[in-house]
Amino acid sequence: MPPMPTPAGQPVSIDTGPILLQWQGPVAVITLNRPDKLNSFTREMHKALQQALDHVEAGGARALLLTGAGRGFCAGQDLADLDFTPGQMADLGELIDTWFNPLIRRLQALPLPVVAAVNGTAAGAGANLALACDMVLAARSANFIQAFVKIGLVPDSGGTWLLPKRIGMARALGLAMTGERLSAEEAEKWGLIWEAMDDPLLPEQALALATHLAAQPTRALAAIKRAMYASGTASLDAQLDLERDLQRDLGQSADYAEGVNAFLEKRAARFTGK
Repeated sequence: MPPMPTPAGQPVSIDTGPILLQWQGPVAVITLNRPDKLNSFTREMHKALQQALDHVEAGGARALLLTGAGRGFCAGQDLADLDFTPGQMADLGELIDTWFNPLIRRLQALPLPVVAAVNGTAAGAGANLALACDMVLAARSANFIQAFVKIGLVPDSGGTWLLPKRIGMARALGLAMTGERLSAEEAEKWGLIWEAMDDPLLPEQALALATHLAAQPTRALAAIKRAMYASGTASLDAQLDLERDLQRDLGQSADYAEGVNAFLEKRAARFTGK
């Protein structure tokens, strides 16, 4: 996909290639668009997704919705994009370091809420891509598979960090070591995702959630993300200090003033993200 210039603050849509970017008001909707390959990743797709995320940030999105085209969310890495010639095997560490790790870091660091709408299979890096989003909704037909062990690999794209923290070590090890499918309903019961729902409801409900989040004080949401993700490795003292610093900053924001005034005036708040 050739580079597309983005005028500052102007939303740009992408409607061709392996990534689609559309706008629903302040919500940017990114669709992984290789449905014939279950939206598995190639280098070209990685490049297109990074470019789409550039447009999301430059276009002033207040929430991001990530989903997949067709019958699956994402099957992880497209093995056909790798070299298996003896003596010329692809360096998987380089692949991860160049593409998957920067993507996971970027999603977690985006200063706006990220919602994943998982339709169908989310396998391997595709499962962990969904779990790296802030809130995950899934169709009842969806399933999550840590498929790495089936080809002699370890979960990547944050899987070994995300799974134990969300569902505990016993279940994380079980999923990683067996590679078994986890249904959307079980994922919800285990606390791995936010909500499972009937398939026809997923697109509408996911967009409704992203739209709701876009209307909230997005600086506060960004701070919530930062604090929650920091808690995994921080001491209590460090976390208390971070909460203090974030609260001090937010206490000077226009959204805080608007929230307090709306409460006192018994009206709905009109947040601007400032």
